[in-house]
Amino acid sequence: MEKFFRLLQTDDHVSGLICRLTLGIVMLPHGLQLLPGWFGGYGFEGSMAYFTQTKGMPWILGFLVIMIQVFGSAALLLGFAGRLIAFGMLVIFAGMVLSTHAHHFFMNWHGDQQGEGFEYHILAMGLSLVVLLKGSGKYSADRLLMRRRCG
Repeated sequence: MEKFFRLLQTDDHVSGLICRLTLGIVMLPHGLQLLPGWFGGYGFEGSMAYFTQTKGMPWILGFLVIMIQVFGSAALLLGFAGRLIAFGMLVIFAGMVLSTHAHHFFMNWHGDQQGEGFEYHILAMGLSLVVLLKGSGKYSADRLLMRRRCG
């Protein structure tokens, strides 16, 4: 249990707040495309079919990607388990770059290249790294839980 509480450790800084809110706000709609199919998404079944059949991912990895993007994003917005969720986001984005986007740096703004680039992924990985290293920061559930635990 002590190791879990070390994951919650954070100071009262705004960098964690800004990074986790930015990452959560951007990633939650993407997760909502994957799970309930909102915002033009394919929903759980369609997303799982893409991950397992098109990309060849094991079922559990596809499932974890969806869960981290939906529930992890919500947890980031609340500042709960920020380091753990940030690690999951970092792994997801690194996996996207290595499996799909490594051949182009820039996004396909003009539709003249095969596939998308990984510039967006670098931004998300940078935000994730700040939260992973510094914690959830100001106004976070992690900070509240640690203050209650320490008295």
